[in-house]
Amino acid sequence: MAMHLPSGRGRGRRAPMADINVTPLVDVMLVLLIIFMVTAPLLTAGVPVNLPESRAKALDQEQEPVQIAIDEAGAIFVNDREVSEADLPDALAQIATANAAGEPPAILVRADRTTNYGKFMGVMGELNRAGLNRVSLVTLGSGER
Repeated sequence: MAMHLPSGRGRGRRAPMADINVTPLVDVMLVLLIIFMVTAPLLTAGVPVNLPESRAKALDQEQEPVQIAIDEAGAIFVNDREVSEADLPDALAQIATANAAGEPPAILVRADRTTNYGKFMGVMGELNRAGLNRVSLVTLGSGER
């Protein structure tokens, strides 16, 4: 049996390489993964609010909750849209009637830690008056900042 060993003599051309180099692809994917991991938490909070801390665990959500935020100046936001105190009952009534067929949506309330307690309780009272009783208060976890 004869064995053919490659030698430098004879052919001047090299055989084409049939392997695919996946290292650049893996590098790009890892960079994209890191970018998404860093930017994803920044996309959830539209209104900057200085939240208090709590050791409670997060709740499981079936449908998209309605977010209500009160910033340090006392402005009220419903789903990142500013609403005046006079227009708040109408906005909450629209939310309550939009889901009248099924269960009312979950409400996430985020308020700055320097918010006036009276303003916060006014918003909570309007939520109760509109029949939106599935209210959760959003806080920072013990490890978040």
